[in-house]
Amino acid sequence: MGKSPLLSVTGLSARVADEEIDILRGVDLAIRPGETHAIMGPNGSGKSTLAKVVAGHPTYETTGGSVALRGEDLLEMEPDERSQAGVFMAFQYPIAIPGVSIANFLRTALQARLEDGEELDLFDFQELLMERMELLEMDPAFAQRPVNDGFSGGEKKRNEILQMAVLKPALALMDETDSGLDIDALRVVAHGVNRLREENPEMAVLLITHYQRILNHVIPDVVHVMYRGRIVESGGPEVAMELEARGYEEYRKAHVA
Repeated sequence: MGKSPLLSVTGLSARVADEEIDILRGVDLAIRPGETHAIMGPNGSGKSTLAKVVAGHPTYETTGGSVALRGEDLLEMEPDERSQAGVFMAFQYPIAIPGVSIANFLRTALQARLEDGEELDLFDFQELLMERMELLEMDPAFAQRPVNDGFSGGEKKRNEILQMAVLKPALALMDETDSGLDIDALRVVAHGVNRLREENPEMAVLLITHYQRILNHVIPDVVHVMYRGRIVESGGPEVAMELEARGYEEYRKAHVA
């Protein structure tokens, strides 16, 4: 018998708050522990919206369906509670926080996960951070830089992977992590994701992407095609290869509603 789903999305509909038209229009998705799923689709199909709704982004509101993590209703949780439950979101456009070092940012994030009154030992944190950076083959000096301030696109994405490595989520949502990366930066990011998957075989990953190229480095178990707010096809890695060759024209011709 297979494992029970870690993430269960059933009939999910959602829109931008205060707008009338749903972006997600009945999404069904199940991801089991240890699985890597990729979602591909044209602009405006709802890929990033799905990730942000699961993470609890306040810009969006759900209008139907359910989202559960280990059977617990995620839609009833605040974003910080979802993070505490094991959800991590790597953004397409990470924001900069001038004046706050990566090390202090991560220490604060870990502190927030401890029980009330429990204090995170500074030396234990430093040991953890250095071990995580060594795992990802990162220069320790990187931890003293202000969060994303003046970073290149590759450095921003590498910082997201470092956050994943420190926080050790059960579910990593990666929203177009490959966007704007040259091939060298893409390989660095993919290497980091693969090292974390090897270290924690139970971690599930949902990759949102336009392009097949990152899937050459982070091999998915399942590839989904999203079109007009629904998942319209699912299959193995070959689906991504076929999409690269044929595009989305057949879905447009089919007028999937």
